[in-house]
Amino acid sequence: MRIALGSDERSSLTEFVEGDLRRRGFEVDVSGPAAWAEVAQAVGERVAAGECEQGVLFCWTGTGVSIAANKVPGVRAALCGDAEQARGARAWNDANVLCLSLRSTSEEGAREILDAWFAAAPDGSEDENIRRVNEMDERRRRAVSGRP
Repeated sequence: MRIALGSDERSSLTEFVEGDLRRRGFEVDVSGPAAWAEVAQAVGERVAAGECEQGVLFCWTGTGVSIAANKVPGVRAALCGDAEQARGARAWNDANVLCLSLRSTSEEGAREILDAWFAAAPDGSEDENIRRVNEMDERRRRAVSGRP
């Protein structure tokens, strides 16, 4: 699997996550450092285009990159502060970009979040979750196209 990784700054956490992803056997496509909006767009576009299956983004709070990545059609970015949030984002929302805070995520926390993120898969058994994700994608398509 190919993972797009981006951050507005390099840090011990970004280095740790990049190494962890490579140890898991993933090919890592690194963007940045660049302004958080730019790096989020670059990662989002690679995921949306299918060049990378998933993405991982960082900024100081994680909020900016999650907002910016979610502007890219086809991206479902989730800011996750713990493993349960990561599991739920993948299972219930089919999230494809994980956003992490450089300020509040420890290396051990990041490892737990990554474990949960990659262990979870969209829960196809829950029709309601699938319906909601599809509705969300359709709303975004209409907004981008200018259709009501």
